[in-house]
Amino acid sequence: MHNSADGTDSGGTSSASVARGPKLDDLLDEFSADLISRGRSEATVRSYLSDVRHLFTYLDSDGAAPAPALLIDLAALRAWLGEQVAGRSARSTIARRVASARAFTAWAHHRGVLDGDPGQRLEAPRPHRRLPRVLDEVQASEVIRSAELGAEEFDPAALRDQVIVELLYSTGIRVSELCGLDLRSIDSERRVLRVLGKGNKERTVPFGAPAKRAIEGWLERGRPALVSDASGEAFLLGARGGRLNVRAARKAVNDVTSATDGVPVLSPHALRHSAATHLLAGGADLRHVQEILGHTTPATTQLYTHVSNERLAAAYRTAHPRA
Repeated sequence: MHNSADGTDSGGTSSASVARGPKLDDLLDEFSADLISRGRSEATVRSYLSDVRHLFTYLDSDGAAPAPALLIDLAALRAWLGEQVAGRSARSTIARRVASARAFTAWAHHRGVLDGDPGQRLEAPRPHRRLPRVLDEVQASEVIRSAELGAEEFDPAALRDQVIVELLYSTGIRVSELCGLDLRSIDSERRVLRVLGKGNKERTVPFGAPAKRAIEGWLERGRPALVSDASGEAFLLGARGGRLNVRAARKAVNDVTSATDGVPVLSPHALRHSAATHLLAGGADLRHVQEILGHTTPATTQLYTHVSNERLAAAYRTAHPRA
């Protein structure tokens, strides 16, 4: 229990109390609406709400009590995070919960239901940056070839799987962005996609001649066989004709890679990682790759150069007589 009757914690740090007004559930509904209006993804909104509820549970609230019963101060926030560190929660989970707490206290303070904004003084642990798993170029070609062979019988699902794998590797877009493509998002003549990324930011991503052929095969033979009243303008369709969801796209990649000899079962994100690594290894400028991938800063894209450097070092050690 980390509430205090006099508005101070045991360490003497002044606390920010929740002003009298809405109940917690009402506040969270408003907070959720604000996040959505700022272009946060559904996954982010769900995570933030879950984290804030976790915080309030720690502060001894069941979510039904009036929000004024809660005191949120820096000491309590640090104690909440400290408990998770002691419980060996993943660094990435703790870092996300710091972001959730910061977002909520900033919003609540601006909304006028929290006297101060203690979350801004929280420091997040630096998550370990793991090098992404990538295919080498031969493996990538084998995966693409496997998808092509599956599509030779013109089965609609196989044609769709081919275009999924081809576009994820050819463009490096996120699987959620791929599933969000509409028919008008594709300019086959110029060979570019108009992609709606994180924060509802649109960017243009080029694709090559093989991807164009896969798109044409899907649009000519695959999509018409699945189209229904539920299809709308969606580019990729599920078995019932509605827009293909991320889970189904992920399964398609799993199925194709599991059917490819010498390749581990991979996620769509691994194809994105592979695309980025191969672009950089081929001499593409870091900032151009950043723009293609939709990264907000070069630092995220920079991670892929380490993968390329590792492969370069491995090739040197294998091939050079003086290595």
